[in-house]
Amino acid sequence: MDFRILRYFLTVAKEQSFTKAAEQLHITQPTLSRQLAGLEEELGVQLLVRSGRNITLTEQGLLFKRRALELLDLEERTREELRGAEELMEGKITVGCGEFVAVEILAELCKKYREKYPLVQIAVHTATADITYEMMNKGLVDIGLFMEPVNTEDMEYIRIQDSDHWVVSMRPDDPLAEKEFIEKKDLLDKPLILPERTGVQSELANWFGKDFNRLQIAYTSNLGTNAGVLASKGAGYPISVEGAGRYWKEEYIVQKRLYPEITANTVIAWRRNIPNSPVVERFIEEIKDFGAWKKN
Repeated sequence: MDFRILRYFLTVAKEQSFTKAAEQLHITQPTLSRQLAGLEEELGVQLLVRSGRNITLTEQGLLFKRRALELLDLEERTREELRGAEELMEGKITVGCGEFVAVEILAELCKKYREKYPLVQIAVHTATADITYEMMNKGLVDIGLFMEPVNTEDMEYIRIQDSDHWVVSMRPDDPLAEKEFIEKKDLLDKPLILPERTGVQSELANWFGKDFNRLQIAYTSNLGTNAGVLASKGAGYPISVEGAGRYWKEEYIVQKRLYPEITANTVIAWRRNIPNSPVVERFIEEIKDFGAWKKN
């Protein structure tokens, strides 16, 4: 499939007009229309609904748009990786991660790496573990930070033991904010906000034991920031790892650790047995050096 045609399609999808898209692409409208008709014929599906001067996407067109964006992103990453193969290290590394304290370690790794290779750009993509894992399998993310439990069967990784603590977040004027730590009995009658991942929820189920079924689970949230906003308005109590929440101003949100204490491990992972660009390989070396230091 011609990447040029993908760009034609995305421009038409954006402008919703053959005329405007043709002007941007510096080609004639009949040529553009003919090229996209050929694309639909090649795929065997209708991508565009042509209604007078307005163009809309079919359901197949919406799916194809998402895939076209991924393909063009992968093409650009490949070009950057090939450019980075030269002696002067240039290129891009994409890191996927959630919101947890181990991101501080990532920040140290990135700082150290860019001191050596200042022309390399590092893209930090914040997402849930499931999305990061999927993007790694598609080749769109090079390095992933995951809070355990996570499937590492096809990955190499280092583990950061007890890198985060489980906490409850609340408004500073909440009665629970006066406590040194939070116990199970403090939460049984409260509207709770739990992590969306079922594997992570199972960690909480183990901690609550038989009382887990008594909880008022008012919300689930895939990332902690919006859960914190809900808590700041008194809508509920997020139970999560400390993560980025410890950077909130205490006038909005305070965090109290659970007791008995629960900690979480984090892994920094990359795909096993695949060729990486030189810039990614050097970053993996930095990770391994960090892992060796942690063991000593």
